[in-house]
Amino acid sequence: MTNDYMSTIYPILYSFRRCPYAMRARLALMVSNRVCELREVVLRDKPQEMLDVSPKGTVPILIDVDGRVLDESIDVMLWALRQHDPEKWLIPEQGYVAEMLALIAQFDDRFKYHLDRYKYPERYPGVDAEVHRDKGALSLEKLNVKLRATKYLFGNNVALADMAIAPFVRQFAHTDKSWFSEQSWPQLEAWLTAFTDSEIYASVMQKYPPWESGSAGVVFGRS
Repeated sequence: MTNDYMSTIYPILYSFRRCPYAMRARLALMVSNRVCELREVVLRDKPQEMLDVSPKGTVPILIDVDGRVLDESIDVMLWALRQHDPEKWLIPEQGYVAEMLALIAQFDDRFKYHLDRYKYPERYPGVDAEVHRDKGALSLEKLNVKLRATKYLFGNNVALADMAIAPFVRQFAHTDKSWFSEQSWPQLEAWLTAFTDSEIYASVMQKYPPWESGSAGVVFGRS
């Protein structure tokens, strides 16, 4: 649906559908009922308006109605959930927000490093994709062990850590689906399947045409 309102009525979200960082931001916005004007971008042709507010040029970028800019995905998630958290993503059944953020940071650091070199070896001359696959797999084995005790990472209810990490595990799994399915990670596979089969995942993965400068974006979220 095209946004017929002035863009300043809603926060503006620059996003790219398949980017796991943007994906987890959209998940938090959706669950928290934060309506925004979504501007789908083409990363090889980033709009100048986006670069003007965040020169690093990565998504997601959220511009609040007061002009405040959030260009880190976890900040966008926390911004949304601290306003409204109906499914208690910030109140895990076990552990605390700080522990969830620490686990997310581990994945954003070392796991993402290996994921990039496994999925896109052509971007990193001299790397061995299988070496990085196997190193990334060590992190996934730890998740599988954690999931043997509870359905989700911090208890039997979905929480922030699940929704922040799952998009990256999905990307890893899709790099070589046959190899992934051959691993002995039944709990991890069940957890990932629950994520990709969920209603909220389907709702944030709808396709939108690329945003064009001077036009309105689309209304995103549950108004």
